[in-house]
Amino acid sequence: MSSSGAWTAAAVATFTGGYALFSRRLASTPLSAPMLFTGLGVLIGPAGLDVVDLERDAGPVRTLVEAALAVVLFADAMTVRRRDLRTGGFLPLRLLAFGLPVTIGAGWLLAWPLLPGLTGWELALLAAILAPTDAALGKAAMTSPRVPPLVREGLNVESGLNDGLVLPFFVLFLAAIPGTATSEEGVDGVFWRTLLLSTATGLAVGWAGGRLLPWSQARRWVTAEWRQVFVLAVAGGAYTVATAEHGSGFIAAWTAGFAFALGLRQAPPLPADGPGGQPADLTEYLGGLLAMLSFLVFGAVLLGPALEHLDWRIVTYAVLSLTAVRMVPVALALAGAGFRWPTAAYIGWFGPRGLASVVFGLLVVEENVPGVHQLGLVVAATIGLSVLAHGMSAPFLAARYGAWYQAAKARTPDLREALAPPEPTGRARPVRRRLR
Repeated sequence: MSSSGAWTAAAVATFTGGYALFSRRLASTPLSAPMLFTGLGVLIGPAGLDVVDLERDAGPVRTLVEAALAVVLFADAMTVRRRDLRTGGFLPLRLLAFGLPVTIGAGWLLAWPLLPGLTGWELALLAAILAPTDAALGKAAMTSPRVPPLVREGLNVESGLNDGLVLPFFVLFLAAIPGTATSEEGVDGVFWRTLLLSTATGLAVGWAGGRLLPWSQARRWVTAEWRQVFVLAVAGGAYTVATAEHGSGFIAAWTAGFAFALGLRQAPPLPADGPGGQPADLTEYLGGLLAMLSFLVFGAVLLGPALEHLDWRIVTYAVLSLTAVRMVPVALALAGAGFRWPTAAYIGWFGPRGLASVVFGLLVVEENVPGVHQLGLVVAATIGLSVLAHGMSAPFLAARYGAWYQAAKARTPDLREALAPPEPTGRARPVRRRLR
């Protein structure tokens, strides 16, 4: 490592440690972790000190962000069960099964008049990149005790699943664009290898890991600490095996998380106490740390350089992507569910764009998509605006919405939002403690 690189790493480590020391205090302020890490990235990138650059550091950057998304996908999939989709009149299911595809379609159609330099498939790819949400950017909106549990849980489940559900759209749209590496296989080849083979790989690796861990635990062959490492190894194994098969490591990691959790649930419960904690704790914490470092990379290699090249079309699309493109499909998805309009507006607004969009955007840059420059600018502007707007608004709007909810509940005891989400039965559901 060069001298400048060592000093940069030291500065990042110091900043990360400093944030950790004040994390509880900062959690009650509008200064979210993604906002601060993105700001540091802009400072050390080409727009600032120019110590991190995509052209010079493409390998480490790609490794970091891909590892972050793979670990987060696995951890999120581990925590979700079928009953979560039925929360509050199937609230998450409505958002995922109807709201998500409509969001992609709306983002695609809206881009036609605003971004005339891109082809139809490039516009579709952009819509897919900006469709998944990330709870990290509006943490207070999902954790505030004033917000009804049904809404908090619905947003949390949606954020945990929609990045994985967008992956097939992203892969197929990318394969349909001439000139990319994936387009050489054709859409049919990508479908079979990337979607089906990767899914089967993830299910097989995850299921095997979910059965082997309780088997070893029952014989007292594994320590509590190495139990944590084993979970992380399963996530990494699913990703790398699928990548070696020229498939999608992300899809494999996501499906492996489901299969791993299912294997664990069908075995006798593992002890939750002791120095090792819950089996997925290390995976959760590592995923959170890598996600924050990915926001730093985003600020350095995408957002900073993009700030010098923004125009009214890009800014307009970014604003509409975070408002109309998200909020209208959410309102349509919730129609007939009995929720009041403040709830629909609250859920619609808190659809931040984060880690998945960052990773997808960087992958497109490396794929040399013909319209990559304009795509990169739009992705950077949208995520950057989301980091700022959702981070700043989360504490205030959570308090305002919470106050409305308490008043409405007092007037209407059977308020739909007041319904409690279903309680877990059997093994306690792991609590997401990612560093968000």
